[in-house]
Amino acid sequence: MNCPDQKGIIASVTNFIHKKKGNILYIDQYVDRENKLFFMRLECEFVEVGFTATQFSQTFEKEIANSYSLTYELYAHDHRPKTALFVSKYDHCLYDILARYASHELAIEIPFILSNHKDLEPIAKRFNIPFYYVPVTKETKAEATTEQLEILAKHQVEFIVLARYMQIIPPNLIAAYQNKIINIHHSFLPAFPGAKPYHSAYERGVKIIGATSHYVTEELDAGPIIEQNTTQVSHLHSIQDFISKGRDLERIVLSKAIQLHLNRKVMVYKNKTVIFS
Repeated sequence: MNCPDQKGIIASVTNFIHKKKGNILYIDQYVDRENKLFFMRLECEFVEVGFTATQFSQTFEKEIANSYSLTYELYAHDHRPKTALFVSKYDHCLYDILARYASHELAIEIPFILSNHKDLEPIAKRFNIPFYYVPVTKETKAEATTEQLEILAKHQVEFIVLARYMQIIPPNLIAAYQNKIINIHHSFLPAFPGAKPYHSAYERGVKIIGATSHYVTEELDAGPIIEQNTTQVSHLHSIQDFISKGRDLERIVLSKAIQLHLNRKVMVYKNKTVIFS
């Protein structure tokens, strides 16, 4: 939940939950003093007979949210959101996600894998997950996006993971899944664009490489950052070492970002994120 910062918010919310015979298991809050905004995340359980989330939400809206101009979202702990995986030709992030999914580390449902190439279809078959091949060219991008949106709607997908999907996401797809499309890409200081960034970084003698996971916005690779990590490299490492270390980071960072999103620990505002512990 978030709202303009003011006195009494925490007391009002916690007292409301107490009156509803709820038990608070987790609570954390953050105040952005510069913008005078209040953010809070809490987990609670209710054991009262007849309790419903809908009724709770309606009463909370009337008694608390309206009083503080408070925006909030309410989720059930056992809900497993339907998650679409978009891929191209790289398979390292896809394998990592599917392995975690198969071992029940990720509390999601994966109704399908979608790609603009056929290369990774055997992986989908291996994990018994439907595979959609939707080719994308400059001339067919609009039609491809329409087909993607139809597939997403058919399967009632709640968020999308770009597991190294090498296409720019169009505005209408971004609008349909605002702050619900997670991307992963490499990070360097300085930045190296182009098809072979690791080769450029190697030639420049970069000492740190990294990976960044963020929500997708219309500004390419500039959406709200969810998770980042780095590793050190040196003149002793080859180009292949750079690529290997980079892919390891991409797997780890993307997985962490997915977990943070699944656990509802990310709040977005002003193209930034508040990440709760």
